[in-house]
Amino acid sequence: MKRIEHLGIAVSDLETSEQIFTDVLGTPPYKREEVESEGVITSFFKVGENKIELLQATHPDSPIAKFIEKKGEGIHHVAFAVDDIEAEIKRLMDKGYQMIHETPKDGADGKRIAFLHPKASNKVLVELCADK
Repeated sequence: MKRIEHLGIAVSDLETSEQIFTDVLGTPPYKREEVESEGVITSFFKVGENKIELLQATHPDSPIAKFIEKKGEGIHHVAFAVDDIEAEIKRLMDKGYQMIHETPKDGADGKRIAFLHPKASNKVLVELCADK
């Protein structure tokens, strides 16, 4: 693991949340992107070397919609940058950790991603991110 890549925050209203974070961080988002496979629209802010990712559901069955329904808006996941995502998945699985994705998939912001199951990490959803 190299560093925290971003914090993912589940939101109900992306435009309102973008305004809040623009005001708080003093800078607008640099990118908005839909990830159809995850049923979300994302909005990214740069904070030093790290990022904040706002996630709004695109349909009521998406993981973000279900998260908000169950827990409300708030921090959804922490993502860590890795050099070799396949090696990190293997390393964690060899140690007995359960992955949601045992092979990487395309994610937002030009990344390949895989999630560690929150049951394996003190109920924290952990995302691994590698550049494509």
